[in-house]
Amino acid sequence: MVNNKKIIAISGSIREGSSNTNILKTIAAYIPESIEYSIYEGIKDLPHFNPDIDRTEPPAVVTEFRKTMSETNALIICTPEYAKSVPGVLKNALEWLVSSAELYKKPVAVITASPSIEGGDKAHESLLLTLGMLDTVVVENGSMLVPSVGTKFNANATVKDENTKQELIALIDSIVGELDT
Repeated sequence: MVNNKKIIAISGSIREGSSNTNILKTIAAYIPESIEYSIYEGIKDLPHFNPDIDRTEPPAVVTEFRKTMSETNALIICTPEYAKSVPGVLKNALEWLVSSAELYKKPVAVITASPSIEGGDKAHESLLLTLGMLDTVVVENGSMLVPSVGTKFNANATVKDENTKQELIALIDSIVGELDT
C-alpha cells in the first residue's frame, strides 16, 4: 500500500475554465485516498527563465516551485497545444527545473488535450522531449492524447466518454503503481 506519497499536477493552461485544468480536477476522483494529490497553480507567477538570475539567488517564487517539485513523488502534466507546441508558461516553468534537477528520475504522466482532432500531438511530442531533457521517467501507459476534448468532458470536471475514462484510469493506475516500487 502507498502511504505518505504525493502527486502534483500541472496544467499547461492558466486560462480560467481550462479543459486541461478540468481534466486534472477529474483525475482527483481516481487517485487513491492514501495519496496526496494537488494541482500546482503557481506557474503563472514564475518570472521568465533567465540563467543570470538563477546563478545567484533565484526569486522566492522559483525557490518555492522547486521545493514543491522536489517534494512530490510523481508529476502529472495536462496541457493544450498552442502554435504547434506547449504553451510558453509551461515551457518556462520546466526551464526553471533544468539546472536544479528536482524531477530527476521521477515518474511523470503526460496528457495533451485539444479541441482539434489531432489531440495536440505536436505539443505532446515537444513536452516529451523537454521531459526527456529533465531526465524524468514517463510511466508505461502514462502518455495520453485527448482529441476533441469538448466532446469528452463536461465543464464540471466529469468524463462523459467511457473510452477516455478508461484511459485516464489506466494512466492513474500506472503512475500510482510506480509509487509502490
